[in-house]
This record gives sequence, structure tokens and C-alpha cells, in this order.
Amino acid sequence: MDREPDLLTTGQAASLLGCSRQHVVDLCTSGSLPSLTVGTHRRVRRADVEALALGATTAAPSREAVRSRWLHCAVAGKLARDPERVLRRAGRNLDRLERAHPGGMSRRRLARWRVLLQEGPQAVMSVLVADTEEATELRQTSPFAGVLSSAERLAILDAFRRHAGPAASR
Repeated sequence: MDREPDLLTTGQAASLLGCSRQHVVDLCTSGSLPSLTVGTHRRVRRADVEALALGATTAAPSREAVRSRWLHCAVAGKLARDPERVLRRAGRNLDRLERAHPGGMSRRRLARWRVLLQEGPQAVMSVLVADTEEATELRQTSPFAGVLSSAERLAILDAFRRHAGPAASR
């Protein structure tokens, strides 16, 4: 273990964030969480982990976050056409996700989705399309699986790749 109290292992960061160690490594690789290499190991600053936990990142959104927003904008379109059906499906998915993720960051996001669903379509719509840190974070644990058909989802992903260029397919 590192003697510097400000530096954490990826495992320690994962415990603080309530996620897997691999997710922390992925965050480091994508640049969402700054890291240092100490020997052959990654270390992250406690302050960066705490800022990430609070949603206080200042980095540009990752390709994954932008792609997720594109998909969720399409979900917003479905929500506008049939709010009862979309909210009902999201509620069922949320029930299942809450059972699967009883703690950590996912649980906190799911609790926020629960509040938004109870507030109604306008509150949900705002998060689906917003370009904010909170919305980006919430979309990481989305209860909207199955709202888009496979064909719709593939068409949106294809459009995203064409718009964002070849680097977007990574």
C-alpha cells in the first residue's frame, strides 16, 4: 500500500465510489479520473475520487457519455409520445435494478431516478436530454432499457458514429 495518504489504490477508490476496481481502472483509462503510475500500479488522488463521487468533474464528456445522451434523447421522444408506457417500463426496470444494486453509487442514482419518475414526465425528460454532470451521471444507471427497439437503437448508434466520426466507434 502507498504511504502517501492522499493517494489511493484503485481498489480503495472503488470502495469509496461503491463500484468495481475495474470500473475505476476504466475511468482512469478514459481520463474521467486522473491517475498516477507508481511502479507498475495506478494511484488516484483522494480529492479526485471524492470530486467524482460528488459529480464535480470538469473534464469534457467522454464519447460514451455523448453516445448515451443521443440514445436518451431518443427515449425522450418516446416519452413525449407515450408517457404512461415509458414511465411504466422504467418503473419496472427500476424495481429490478434496485434489487440488483442494493448499495454504492448505483443505488444513489437509482434513488434519484425513483424521485424523477414520481415527479412525472417533465422531470424525467429534463434529465434525459440535459447536458449536465448530474444527468450524465444518472444516465450511467438508466432504467430505460427496452424503451427503444433494437432497430431504433442501432439506427441511433449508426447516426452517432457518422456524426462523431470513426473515433466514436471505439
